[in-house]
Amino acid sequence: MTERRGAPGNGGPQGASRADDAQALATAVPRERRLLMTRGPSDSGPQGAAALRSSMDATTAPHRIPPQMPQYGEANHIFELMQNMLEQLLIHQPKDPIPFMIDHLQRDNDYVPKIVLLGPPASGKTTIAMWLAKHLSTNLLSVESLIAKEYSPLAADARMHYQKFKMVPTMLLIRLMQERLKEEDCIRRGWILDGIPETREQALTIQTLGISPRHVKIYHTTFDWPPESEIQNRLMVPAGIFEGETARKLLEYHRNIVRILPSYPKILKVISADQPCVDVFYQALTYVQTSHRSNAPFTPRVLLCGPVGSGKSLQAALLAQKYGLINVCCGQLLKEAVADKSKYGDLIQPFFEKEIAVPDNIIMKVLKQRLDQQDCVERGWVLHGFPRDLDQAHLMDNLGYKPNRVFFLNVPFDSVIERLSLRRTDPVTGERYHLMYKPPPTMEVQARLLQNPKDSEEQIKLKMDLFYRNSAELEQFYGDAITLNGDQDPYTVFEYIESGIINRLPKKVP
Repeated sequence: MTERRGAPGNGGPQGASRADDAQALATAVPRERRLLMTRGPSDSGPQGAAALRSSMDATTAPHRIPPQMPQYGEANHIFELMQNMLEQLLIHQPKDPIPFMIDHLQRDNDYVPKIVLLGPPASGKTTIAMWLAKHLSTNLLSVESLIAKEYSPLAADARMHYQKFKMVPTMLLIRLMQERLKEEDCIRRGWILDGIPETREQALTIQTLGISPRHVKIYHTTFDWPPESEIQNRLMVPAGIFEGETARKLLEYHRNIVRILPSYPKILKVISADQPCVDVFYQALTYVQTSHRSNAPFTPRVLLCGPVGSGKSLQAALLAQKYGLINVCCGQLLKEAVADKSKYGDLIQPFFEKEIAVPDNIIMKVLKQRLDQQDCVERGWVLHGFPRDLDQAHLMDNLGYKPNRVFFLNVPFDSVIERLSLRRTDPVTGERYHLMYKPPPTMEVQARLLQNPKDSEEQIKLKMDLFYRNSAELEQFYGDAITLNGDQDPYTVFEYIESGIINRLPKKVP
């Protein structure tokens, strides 16, 4: 039998220490929480049981999470951080998880390049791998570089095998990879595997060891013939390249690649290399710098910026309809406050009557009241019409309303004039028309149409000048903003916005 230490009634030092800890914990927990923990349903009768059930039933009393909490989680990628740590724990299964997790966090290498380039002989993958490694400041690993490593018994053994059989056994190659990937430069700056894995067995073994890359597979490429005749005349066929040997390698590659591809169903990118090397490189670079879609819980807080007539209202309505976001139009909020005769409406009314701008502090109070409502917190929102300048953006940011997606819709002046100056309203029916896109049905209706003074060309020009005067500062303030061409089919614009919301923000290409 083993001795029980620190048990109740034990007068040893551990028992006293645990008693002190319990007393400290009881002091730290609020009185109401202590009552809930110490009193069961039987202690307080049916009412106590009902209260306890109510406190445990999320449908009866849903938890209202402060908006600062998901904002902090999204800004600091908490979900991805915990997901990456959990993956590493399950892969490596350390005896003591705590030091392992601390070491993993200190490495801070979850987002360094981890890339594999696959392709047949003479596909140009080594050239692309070298360019990517230089551009991304990462390490290029190939079978040749692994076996050429100095002061490594594994590399020496691999060289002997390669000299005899022109290949390296799978397990020896994997051990060489493990040895190399544990070195500090690979941990800090990531890696690119050129032509590895070569077989499905290697691919599965790499996955088992927790080596999870992104993939770019390259098919075949054309030869970039040099334009200078002097260089053409001195070209030589590289030694060791024979048609029969190349055909054998090509056949072996195609036999293995069809079994390797299913190992990477979601991270594989196929690029046709039968195009200039520069084009292949930029396609590969774009892919490896694009983050895969995150599974993190995400509450969209979308800001649409653009000049008058850029289609912000339509895009906001489409987003609200498809994703259940709350459509928050700043101008509409002010009109509703006046119509409802609320306390803020009484403050806004004189400015409307004099047709002058409503002060920022009053606008922000109305906006804060709406964004703080539970539907905005839970479902997210799409805001347009505010902020219009840098001061308003700072005011909104200081109060904690920080959009996680910002889109600027750029539309040329001529297109805006065409969209707005041709709008008309029928004073009899209230029907709205556009002389180009939705003309009136009869000449009689057209004769009585009226134009809103705000749709005159002079007013439109003033508003556009005001927007573009402030847009550069706003774009700089929202550094991750996405700029879109708004002068195209509205549903095409919506697809671009939708893609920008669903996918993680791309890294800025230096």
